[in-house]
Amino acid sequence: MKVPSTSTLRTTFAAISFAAVVALTGCSDDGGASSGASDGGGAPAASDGGSAAASDGGAQQMPEADLSGVPEVVAVVNGEEITKDEFAAAYETQFQQASMQQQSTGQEVDQDELKQQVAAQLVDNRLLLQGAQDAGIEPTDADIDATLEEIAQQNGLGSADEVISTLEQQGLSEEDVRSDAGEQFQLTTFIEQEANISEPTDEELKAQYEELVAQQSQAGGQQSEVPPFEDVKEQLAQQSVSQQQNEAATQIAAELRESGEVTVNI
Repeated sequence: MKVPSTSTLRTTFAAISFAAVVALTGCSDDGGASSGASDGGGAPAASDGGSAAASDGGAQQMPEADLSGVPEVVAVVNGEEITKDEFAAAYETQFQQASMQQQSTGQEVDQDELKQQVAAQLVDNRLLLQGAQDAGIEPTDADIDATLEEIAQQNGLGSADEVISTLEQQGLSEEDVRSDAGEQFQLTTFIEQEANISEPTDEELKAQYEELVAQQSQAGGQQSEVPPFEDVKEQLAQQSVSQQQNEAATQIAAELRESGEVTVNI
């Protein structure tokens, strides 16, 4: 299970690596979708990455997500329903990403398996959000602003207002963006309260960097050269913290599922 960000924020900023929890479908109903299937430990950006797939992918027709047979209520988590609309938003985004990743191999996406994975992610997400709410974690306007400022910083934007305006260009409302950011804060705070998340030491970061350099060397000339350590040190630290949060979220969600009432209809 990945814990990168809320759905609307993650859909727009695909390379984001700020802390949060599983794939949120968010509060909007306009197709803002989630992606718990990316992020999580990739190499620091040595190049644009992903742009080549977008440029040469236009010649190939992307397969379509198959939502036939998906029930109107995909799951019930402690009395709360996860609807087909929520599932579809998350599934379509993850299906597109999986299709792009598998184009190079010629393999087709196993949609039955992917549906199971997305349903499980949404269930875990709902459990964690319920846990945060039960813990009394409620975001203030200041908390939401700080979350959006962090997103702005991690994506090379100047301010929270710029994040909002960028997402508004994607058809989202400011209310939806702030609501997603509020849930982002709840989930991040809940995980930090429940788990022992620590900042990596310089020695750990240097070891992580050396491993990355070795991986790039083994890849030969197919990938760009890794930037100097000081240039990627902060990004490596963010990835280390995110990995700890991912692992903690997985464990906490499993415990909440065990003690809760969950029915999955897919």
